[in-house]
Amino acid sequence: MKSSVWLALALVAGASAADLDQALKLYHLTEYESSLAILQTLPQKDAAVYELIGRNYFQLGEFKKSTDAFERAEAADPRNSQYALWLGRAYGRRAETSNPFSAVSQAGKARQYFERAVELDPHNVEALNDLLEYYMNAPGILGGGYEKAKATAAKIAAIDPAEGHYAMATLAEKRKEMASAEDQLRRAIELAPHQVGRFIDMARLLAKLGRYQESDQNFARAEQLAPDNPKLMYERADVYIKSGRNLETAKALLQRYLSATITPDDPPKSDARKLLQQIQGG
Repeated sequence: MKSSVWLALALVAGASAADLDQALKLYHLTEYESSLAILQTLPQKDAAVYELIGRNYFQLGEFKKSTDAFERAEAADPRNSQYALWLGRAYGRRAETSNPFSAVSQAGKARQYFERAVELDPHNVEALNDLLEYYMNAPGILGGGYEKAKATAAKIAAIDPAEGHYAMATLAEKRKEMASAEDQLRRAIELAPHQVGRFIDMARLLAKLGRYQESDQNFARAEQLAPDNPKLMYERADVYIKSGRNLETAKALLQRYLSATITPDDPPKSDARKLLQQIQGG
């Protein structure tokens, strides 16, 4: 009798693991609703299941449901830096989309969870980047501030020097110190010449400065590294549209993007459709 119980439990555990794996694959294919459908039917939900539920709701823009799921994941595994990070992100998005009275409380929670994520894992560069963005953009009354942001950028640089230069570039650009921002991005490229994102960052900055030829040269270097990179297609189209040039090329890039396989780290295809509407006059 006991052996049959253990066998049944083992079968349930095996099925749950396979379902979780499938749900994770669907999440990475941006099939969020399909991923959720699997996760919600699981009879036993642990921290990993709740965390993936939270990520799916986050990507769908349902931030209240997202925080609820992440809180359950964090309660089950309070030492997990990634759970704290995602809780911070979800509360941050709630702060951005709430009324001013609720936003203050939710922004405070976002900061607390970002700081908690870094405390749990001081080498979590994702958490450090999100904390940097918070410090850089939040007013002092909500715990923001340039000195805090600068100290966080230094921590990033100690772990990943190229990413540290990018962090310093964002701070410089925030302060309208464009020459310094450009210098920092060039240093990032020198340290990571095979990372497509480094050239995209430089191309975007140069376009803001009206140096379109140099911007296009950086996009071309990125394309040499990864000609079918979806994010490159999107970012290049976005820059062209913002500068009001190469609109036919931008349109073709966005159409390619809409046909590409993307991941949760790429801009949503709904954003690409909005850009297309701008070109087509709404």
